[in-house]
Formats: sequence, structure tokens, C-alpha cells
Amino acid sequence: MGTIDFILNLAGLLLWLHWRSDRFDPLVRRRPATLMGTLRPAAPQKLQRWYFIVFIVCMLVFRAVIYRWVGASLPKVWLAQLDLGTTALAFHSNQWGQIMIYSFLSFGLMLGIFHMWLLVLSLLAGPLPMQGLVTIPLGRVDRWPAWAKAVLPLVFTALLWWLLTWLLLRLGVVTRMSSAGRFQQSVVLGASTYLLWQYPLGIILLLHLLNSYIYFGRHPIWKYINETAHTILQPLRRVPLQTGKVDFAPLVGIVIIFLVAHFAEDGLARLFNRL
Repeated sequence: MGTIDFILNLAGLLLWLHWRSDRFDPLVRRRPATLMGTLRPAAPQKLQRWYFIVFIVCMLVFRAVIYRWVGASLPKVWLAQLDLGTTALAFHSNQWGQIMIYSFLSFGLMLGIFHMWLLVLSLLAGPLPMQGLVTIPLGRVDRWPAWAKAVLPLVFTALLWWLLTWLLLRLGVVTRMSSAGRFQQSVVLGASTYLLWQYPLGIILLLHLLNSYIYFGRHPIWKYINETAHTILQPLRRVPLQTGKVDFAPLVGIVIIFLVAHFAEDGLARLFNRL
């Protein structure tokens, strides 16, 4: 079920990206006053943008119905797990409310992780044209000041968890807690979202390390990787990590990022469960 859940979430993410990027199509935004505005696409007219949101909602509802039907046919109650890093939520498949909210939260989690990755790439501000792949999905958020984008994961996730706990408590997914405990959990969960940045940062440094010794061509992606990696490694510039033609900075950066993330995740998970 986990594989099916991931595939459906990925399909929903692709529909979401199509909805976000469709408004940047020059043939969709054509204006008669320009040369592009006089062109008419030869292909049949595309679906309206809001159709993609309807498709996503219908898919999530239909998925919940299937999960409920499959769960009812099993000899034991199937528990759908939602891993939030510092904690995990369990949803009973034999309860309509729980399995329906799980279907939407599961997709929302993938959508949130994807945008957290885009956010850190927006902060690094790599070179064009590859940076445009970050700008389009983020929209106006990409033009926010750096400090606003830096605090957005904490504020948004904490506020979202604060609001969700009322619904999850009503459905019996989480146990009752005090207002102070709910606020503290919201802050801890919001802080844990920064741990998601370790994956895009680590991948960029790894690709930069490979490209330092293997020539992959002059595609713009490699210019983006190299310049973004130099921005990530800026704090290590004063440390002598280069011996001859061998530069250990990318490797050291990868180790530091994942070690810090590992210990931070362990500490935040224990703090969250204690609260």
C-alpha cells in the first residue's frame, strides 16, 4: 500500500505542477497586441487550469474510498502510517473520517516536502535558466526577502500543526493535550522541517563532487550545480581542505550536513514525544 500511496501522491504532484506552470505558457497568456498574441495553437484547446485541482481532489477522495474498502476486507485493521519525521500518525482504515483525512494529509506531506526543497534552492539563488524551474512553482514566494523565506517553514508548519491538532483530536488520531503542550509541539515540528533541506543540499554537493572529476558536458544544469555548491560551501572557504588538485570541501560539507541533521532529528523527536 505504501508504494501505491507514493505513486498516487506523485501523480497528484505532477498535476499540481501542471496547474502552477500552465499560466506561464505564452500561448495561454497571449495578447492580441503582440506577435505572440496573434498565434493560435494547432493542438486542441487545453483543459481549464482549475480542472487539475478537481482531478487532484477526486483522486484523493477515490483513494480514500479504495483504502476503506481494502481495509474492511482484511482480517486485521490496517493502520495507515504518516511519518512526520519527529513523530508518526496512525489512521484506522475502518473509520471514514480518519482514512479520508489521511489521504489528503499524505498528499499534502509530499507537496510540502517538495516546496521545502524548492525554498532552500530559492534561498541559494542559483544561475538562470535552471533557477527558473524553482521560480515558477514557488511563484510570489520566490520574490520574498531572504529572511522571510528562511522563517517561512517554521511559521507555516507550526501554524498548520496547531490547526490540524483540533481536527486530529476530534477524530481520535492524537491524544488530548494542553494548549501549552500543543504550542510547544507546533514549534518543535516547525523546526524539524529544516531537516528536509539536507537532501537537496547533499545531492547538489555530491553532484558537484562528481563533476569535479568527471566531465559531463556543458549543460546549464552543471553550471547551476557548481555555482550553487560554491554558495553552500561558503562557510568552509577559510578552512584548508584542498590538497593539490584534490578538494575535500564537498565531502566535508556532505558529512557535516547529514551529521548535524541526524543529531538534530533525534533530539527533536525525543523532545516532541516528551511534550
